Amino acid sequence: MGCCASTPVVEDELQDRIQTKKEVLQNLSTEGKADALLAMVPGRMFSNGASSNACIFTQQGRKGTNQDAMVVWENYASMEDTVFCGVFDGHGPYGHLVARRVRDSVPSKLLQFWEEHQANLGQHKPETPEHNGIAGNGVRNGAVHQNGRSTHSVNGEHKMVSTDTVEEGKEHPMFDVWKEAHLTGYRIMDKELRSHPGIDCFCSGTTAVTVLKQGKHLVIGNVGDSRAILGTKDDNGSWKAVQLTVDLKPNLPREAERIRQCRGRVFALHDEPEVPRVWLPFDDSPGLAMARAFGDFCLKDYGVIAVPEMCYRQLTKQDQFIVLATDGIWDVLSNEEVVQVVAQAPTRATAARALVESAVRVWRLKYPTSKVDDCAVVCLYVDQTFSASSESLPPKETSKPNGTHDKYLGSNGSHWERGTSVAGRSPEPQDLQASQSSGTEEISPGEPSKDFKTTKQPRKLADWLDADVKEEEEWSALEGVTRVNSLLNLPRRLQQQNPARQQHNPS
Repeated sequence: MGCCASTPVVEDELQDRIQTKKEVLQNLSTEGKADALLAMVPGRMFSNGASSNACIFTQQGRKGTNQDAMVVWENYASMEDTVFCGVFDGHGPYGHLVARRVRDSVPSKLLQFWEEHQANLGQHKPETPEHNGIAGNGVRNGAVHQNGRSTHSVNGEHKMVSTDTVEEGKEHPMFDVWKEAHLTGYRIMDKELRSHPGIDCFCSGTTAVTVLKQGKHLVIGNVGDSRAILGTKDDNGSWKAVQLTVDLKPNLPREAERIRQCRGRVFALHDEPEVPRVWLPFDDSPGLAMARAFGDFCLKDYGVIAVPEMCYRQLTKQDQFIVLATDGIWDVLSNEEVVQVVAQAPTRATAARALVESAVRVWRLKYPTSKVDDCAVVCLYVDQTFSASSESLPPKETSKPNGTHDKYLGSNGSHWERGTSVAGRSPEPQDLQASQSSGTEEISPGEPSKDFKTTKQPRKLADWLDADVKEEEEWSALEGVTRVNSLLNLPRRLQQQNPARQQHNPS
C-alpha cells in the first residue's frame, strides 16, 4: 500500500523537476540571445581594446579565473555626447559570473528607465546636454573635493546646485532622473540575481563603480570598494588626482552602524587588523571585506546592501581623464601614482594596459609572497585635445595556475582552494575599533584607503618600475597568501548542506 501511495508523489516530483529544468533552459537561452545582441551594439567595448576617447584592459591575476569585468559604451542612450563606463570586481565561487551579469545588465536597465522617463515627457532625447542634460557645479551636501581628494557623505542625500540651468540651492531635475535610474536599476538587478537560474549568488557577488558622462556632467554610482578618480591639472599645470568615490568598507562609521543594527558583525582578524570584514551573527563567516555589493545574499539580511552611493561632478577645462579600476590597482598604487602612469603612457590607446602592467610589477616586487590580484582598468579621456586612433589590443597572455582564487578562509583559519591548502590565519577575531555615528551624522572618511606597508623603507613608484623583473618568470606564489581576500569562507551551514561545493567550485 505504501509503495502504491508514494508512486504518484514521486511522479509529480519528477514532472516538477523536468518542468523546472525546461524553464531554466528557456530563460538561459533567452538571456544568451540578448547577450549576443548586446555584444553587437556599436560603440560598446567589454574586452581589451581602445576607441578614440577610451581604452580598457584587464589581466588575470595569479589566483585562477579572472573575476573582473569592465565596459565602455559610447553614444549611450543614442546621444553622441554620452558615455557609460564601469568596472566590476567579482568575489566568491561564482563571482566572475556575477560580475559579467551585472556588467551586461545594469547599463541596459538604466537606459530603459531613461527612455521611459523621456517617453513620459513626450521627448525622445534631450535637445542639448547643457539645458536638458545633467548639470551642476560639482558641489554636493557632504561631498566637497579638496587637495585632490574628496570627502563624502554616505547618507544618500546629495544636493545639487547649478549656476546655468537652475536656481541656486535647488537640485537639477535631470540629475534626479539619473539618480533614480541608478537606484531603481541597481535594486532590480540585485533582485534578479537572487532568483537567477544559472548563477548561485548566495556567497558570490561583485562590486560596481560606474560613471555616466553626458557632455561636461558626470554621474557616479558606487557599490563596494572599486574606485573612480579624476586626473586633472592645477593652475601651475601640475597633475593631481581627485577621488570621485569612497571605498565602501565595513569600518566606515555609517556602514558599520547599519550592519550592526541588522545583527551583522564587523571586526578584523588578528593577522590583518587593517582589513575589517562583515560576519554572520552566528558564525565566523563569510568575512566580506566590503559593506555593499551585488549578490552575497547570505549577508543581505545582516546589513550588506546593493544601494549605490551617488555623486555628481561637473567637468572643467583642467580635467583630463577619468580612471575606473578594481582593487587590484588600488592595493599597490596611490591615486597620484595612477594619474602619473596614465598621463605618461606612450599613447592614449595603451594607457589602461600600461597601468595594469605597472600595478602587476609593483605587486611582484612589493609583495613577492602574495598572489597578484586580478586587475581591470577603464580610462576615459574628457579633455578632447586629441584622439587616439581606434585599435584593438590583444589580451596579454598570462599563465593559469592550477589553483583557484583563495577568496575563502575556513573558520579554523586554513585557506582552501582546489588542490591546495595554506595555513596561516588566526582563528581568533579582533574587535574592530570603529567609531559609531548617529542616524543623521555625515561621514568624512578623510584619507582614502592607505597602501599596506611591508617594507621598512618606502620606495617610489619609479623605483619599483625600474627594477629588473623578468616578465616571463612565474609568479604564482602558491605557497604564499593573498594580501586581501574579498571573501574568506563559506558559511558553515552552507558547507554542511553542500559538502562537495568547496572542492568543486572556484572561489
